Amino acid sequence: MGSCFLVLVVLLFSSSVNACDRCLHRSKAAYFSSASALSSGACSYGSMATVFFAGHIAAAVPSIYKDGAGCGACFQVRCTNPSLCSTKGTTVMVTDLNRSNQTDLLLSSRAFRAMAKPVLGADRDLLRQGIVDVQYQRVPCDYGNKKMMNVRVEESSKKPNYLAIKLLYQGGQTEVVAIDIAQVGSSHWSYMTRSHGAVWVTDKVPTGPLQFRFVVTAGFDGKMLWSPRVLPANWEAGKIYDAGVQITDIAQEGCDPCDDHIWS
Repeated sequence: MGSCFLVLVVLLFSSSVNACDRCLHRSKAAYFSSASALSSGACSYGSMATVFFAGHIAAAVPSIYKDGAGCGACFQVRCTNPSLCSTKGTTVMVTDLNRSNQTDLLLSSRAFRAMAKPVLGADRDLLRQGIVDVQYQRVPCDYGNKKMMNVRVEESSKKPNYLAIKLLYQGGQTEVVAIDIAQVGSSHWSYMTRSHGAVWVTDKVPTGPLQFRFVVTAGFDGKMLWSPRVLPANWEAGKIYDAGVQITDIAQEGCDPCDDHIWS
């Protein structure tokens, strides 16, 4: 009897959770009056954050922020009041950590207004609400003409002993969970560590031009993406370099219900 009951529970549990490209989440969202408050956030994108998605950026709760792994993740968000809100909503990029326990997301005011119906005055009426019920789902990031991921060398980098980088224009719908580095042509790899937010560092910097390996979540597993030539031997702090690769993978989630389409 006990074993039969256990099997029944397992079957019921497994049947209620699906492998989804994207899950439908329900919560509340509020907004910052200034996008600059989000640009100085925990992901350390700085002033660049307000350029991403025309300033449609957000701070996210720890379960989304993931100790910085969620930095750069994109979400389609829509409010649920049919008299004020469009069915499409807007897309935001995570640039900060939201420490509030009242909302999953804190949006820039521009992103918050973009959830409104395209009717004169609807965006102002939505702002007056302050906090609204929303639905949101993870979606791939689309940066238009930025087809390749970029690597920015941070100002704190100092040759030959310290390198700090962050990834920009990361595509796909996944997280980078590890980065390895080696001299071009070498098989002697060393690992980088996530310092904070979107910043990865190492104090074991190979000489010469540098190659990278990125480990990303893909499906329910991990996948390695190799970038054979990223930084030249004369790399400089403060500069941005083309990684020559782009992430296109989708990390599946276990959830119910699935919502495997982009809202329009």
